[in-house]
Amino acid sequence: MELLYILLIFLAGGTMVAGTSYIADLIDPKYGGILAVAPLITTLAFLFTSMHSTAERTRDLVLGSIVFLIPTAIFLVSLYLLLGRYGVAASIIGSYGVWIVSAVIVARLTGLL
Repeated sequence: MELLYILLIFLAGGTMVAGTSYIADLIDPKYGGILAVAPLITTLAFLFTSMHSTAERTRDLVLGSIVFLIPTAIFLVSLYLLLGRYGVAASIIGSYGVWIVSAVIVARLTGLL
């Protein structure tokens, strides 16, 4: 991939993350949460993949995203629960551990791993 193309991807994704954080801080965390799970970043990933790959490869990316919504939901629930008991860093680390375990389970069940 070209350096300019990678920079464009980085700027687009970073803009989405910064915008979500901005809305959460200044307007309402609930609206930031809506944007955080909105398909903004995934749409960019699908778009950029389709620009440099086949439709079949993009479809495979979409399928993987659908399958791994389950571990992502489990991650979010565990993060919410852990934040009630532990600090932010420990909660995020613990939730990523939960995500890894659930991602491996889902990948094995679906034959993706």
